[in-house]
Amino acid sequence: MAEKEKLEVLLKVKEKYEPPKEVVDRAWVKDYESLYKESVQDREGFWAKVAEELEWFKKWDKVLEWNYPYAKWFLGAKTNITYNCLDRHVKSGKRNKVAYIFVDEDNNERKITYGELLELVSRLANGLKSLGVKKGDRVSIYMPTTIEGVASMLACARIGAIHSVVFAGFSEGALRTRIEDAKAKVVITSSYTKRRGKRVDLLPTVENAIDGLEFVEKVVVWDRDGDTLSGDSSKFVEFYELVNSSSPECEPEEMDAEDPLFILYTSGTTGKPKGVLHTTGGYMVQTYFTSKVVFDLHEDDIYWCSADIGWITGHSYIVYGILANGVTSVITEGAPDYPNPGRWWSYIEKYRVNVFYTAPTAIRLFMKYGEEWPAKYDLSSLRILGSVGEPINPEAWHWYYKHIGGQRCVIVDTWWQTETGAHMITTVPSYPAKPGKAGKPMFSVEVDVVDKDGNRLPPDTVGFLVVKTPWPSMLRTCWGEPERYEKYWNTIQGVYFAGDLASYDEEGYVMILGRADDVINVAGHRIGTMEVESALVDHPAVAEAAVIGKPHEVKGESIKAFVILKKGHEPSENLIEELKLHVRKVLGPVAVPDEIEFIDKLPKTRSGKIMRRILKAQELGLEVGDVSTLED
Repeated sequence: MAEKEKLEVLLKVKEKYEPPKEVVDRAWVKDYESLYKESVQDREGFWAKVAEELEWFKKWDKVLEWNYPYAKWFLGAKTNITYNCLDRHVKSGKRNKVAYIFVDEDNNERKITYGELLELVSRLANGLKSLGVKKGDRVSIYMPTTIEGVASMLACARIGAIHSVVFAGFSEGALRTRIEDAKAKVVITSSYTKRRGKRVDLLPTVENAIDGLEFVEKVVVWDRDGDTLSGDSSKFVEFYELVNSSSPECEPEEMDAEDPLFILYTSGTTGKPKGVLHTTGGYMVQTYFTSKVVFDLHEDDIYWCSADIGWITGHSYIVYGILANGVTSVITEGAPDYPNPGRWWSYIEKYRVNVFYTAPTAIRLFMKYGEEWPAKYDLSSLRILGSVGEPINPEAWHWYYKHIGGQRCVIVDTWWQTETGAHMITTVPSYPAKPGKAGKPMFSVEVDVVDKDGNRLPPDTVGFLVVKTPWPSMLRTCWGEPERYEKYWNTIQGVYFAGDLASYDEEGYVMILGRADDVINVAGHRIGTMEVESALVDHPAVAEAAVIGKPHEVKGESIKAFVILKKGHEPSENLIEELKLHVRKVLGPVAVPDEIEFIDKLPKTRSGKIMRRILKAQELGLEVGDVSTLED
């Protein structure tokens, strides 16, 4: 069999969904093709034009300096990202516009306007200054997704301190590693968060994590019920005591476009987490622009991203990109299906949400509960649905489109990474969507699908996804480990190696097929895990699936599937045979799992990605490696 045939994509996606006329009429981008062409021909001119929509204390001397593999964007420009997220709107008459509607797990609601948020951020920024925090110092933030959590990020950015947000569900070991690596001067935390009706204490985790770390000078604690801080330790400062004793005026620090904004740690498959470093100017411009055109944000929109501030999605598409667009956002704390699976849909109905951005893993969770839950609520305010975090399988896409979007919403399936900072491949609302395919490259972004030597592969064959040219929101380095940064650019010479498998079709739509290290090689056929999992989830009994490759003496590797069933379905030998037949029908005999095991839960990161390497390690009795991002 020819190599080309061996690498062919098994999952065929033929359908196309046209966007409704009213969405196209109002879209910021109406003609993707010509704007994309223009953006690639004059990359610097394109981004300069976008940057003109924001405010700068001093304009740039040069848009891009590219010394492979290091880029600098908007050289010589001075700005402050919080000025563009807050002051700019307050000065243009949006002082009393609601910035965030926060809802906790008990349905307690709190709203904060742009004017109030600017004051809270300024007071907290002054408070941090009074604790000795200055430009370039690192501050670790271990907070739930709350107004206080967002304000902590913005207060650091206001004074030029580099924030490192650590997801508030990480263990003390994972937290300590990240505080230690960043050498944080101050840690900001909360007394607790709530999940599934239970109080999850955060302060004891911080206390254990910083034990013996002399460089941590202060811990700022948001004492939610006023009963946690006894006041004996001089190291601990109460959040609102600090806020209330500080001035409401804080001039934003003049930041060079290339000054660091934040470090965000992403787990490596082995070894310690990587501290991905993002800088100010380019990140601000690309998150602002992608928020605007991908979610098609307008003045009157109510936007909701269900992510956590501990992830890059929370940084770019809850905080910086969204505030830069001056819209109203919903943020929530707690589990999506607690106290019942109608929680999220009730908020869309109540707040008349127009744009909703979530992860495929959440969609599959709701599929498990059945369509009767969303059917109880009026979801007619929705216009744009977004997907993030992993490839969305066609079955979940269809369910989302039908039961949440009422077959009239556009689905934007966004591919990007902690490292890229902003959307790189996605469907823009004005052109047709294809279920299971992310879409086309973002403006000025040039991607390709190549073999291990960097040769371009033909359409509908599986290869490595690479980015060929620099983009404004790209990571600048890995904190303290430039060699780890350079590895992204020298794994395949001359391009950024994303670590994902992909294919593109004749029309240029890109399909992401999972991580390159998740590929299974069955009798010379390289099969992406996402394809087999999609075929399994396509069966009416299956809610979620994960597949791994196991060594096989004849085929090289065999496929084992772990399957979670929907409510009302029971494991049986008959069902195993039925599922195998179903995969054979959808993908062909080469992709049929040799083994299928029914389970209740899959190992996932806290952002919802399935950790297949843990399943594989357990199955083969191997070392599991870094599990700091594991949910449970």
